[in-house]
Amino acid sequence: MPEDWLQLCRSARDDVARVLAELPGRADREPVVGHGEGGDDTTAIDAAAEAVILERFRDEDVRIVSEEIGLYGDGRWTVVVDPIDGSLNAKRGIPFFSISIAVADGDTMDDVVFGYVYDFGSGEEWVAEKGKGALLNGADLGRIFPKEEIEILSFEATLTSSVAEKAASVVGLAYRLRIMGSLALSLCHLAAGRVDAVCSLKGARSVDIAAAQLLVRERGLAIDLPEAPPFGSAPLDIEGRSRCVAGATPEVCERLFAALSA
Repeated sequence: MPEDWLQLCRSARDDVARVLAELPGRADREPVVGHGEGGDDTTAIDAAAEAVILERFRDEDVRIVSEEIGLYGDGRWTVVVDPIDGSLNAKRGIPFFSISIAVADGDTMDDVVFGYVYDFGSGEEWVAEKGKGALLNGADLGRIFPKEEIEILSFEATLTSSVAEKAASVVGLAYRLRIMGSLALSLCHLAAGRVDAVCSLKGARSVDIAAAQLLVRERGLAIDLPEAPPFGSAPLDIEGRSRCVAGATPEVCERLFAALSA
């Protein structure tokens, strides 16, 4: 099963890569063409990327949860897809955005058995299988882990107003901030110990985190949706019920959420 899912995910990645090549510039990618079930405007690049994903999985025994269409199909496996996580970066030509695909044997975060995230900027492929660990470009992530004292904190799902409101609350808790623009990739970077903690400043949806959270958990790290616990029971849908916090330990997550809630 994992090898089959890996090949499907790589094919979906290639499909989205072709869409990116066909829509090469900002003028091609950012026109609004509709309104997604997730609540955001659907742009040309979002619609085109989702369309090829749906076609890729059309003959599989799946039900798909995706940002634009919502829920599609009623198959055996739940596939949670964000065709382009970091779509604003993609639209503007900033090379930090990804495809995120999670496969679940059920309807909750605990049911996710396979996760795939591909960074279209760096070409890095992140893969996790439940109970089997996490890989970067086919290799084990090694023994480098996030620090419990936060040197680098990634803010995600950010507006300028949200950053202005919350940045002061993490002074003394985190030494430096990064705002990269893809929650899925920031969680992958946490799994590799590149950053020490990650938080979203608005409700995180399963399409953003379902794949990458498996890398985080397979590494023995902590991730939480503290406004809608427990994390493992979070539904695989497109509703953002809670901000997301992740770090080296549950205590790091607790300190981070306490600071953001002050």
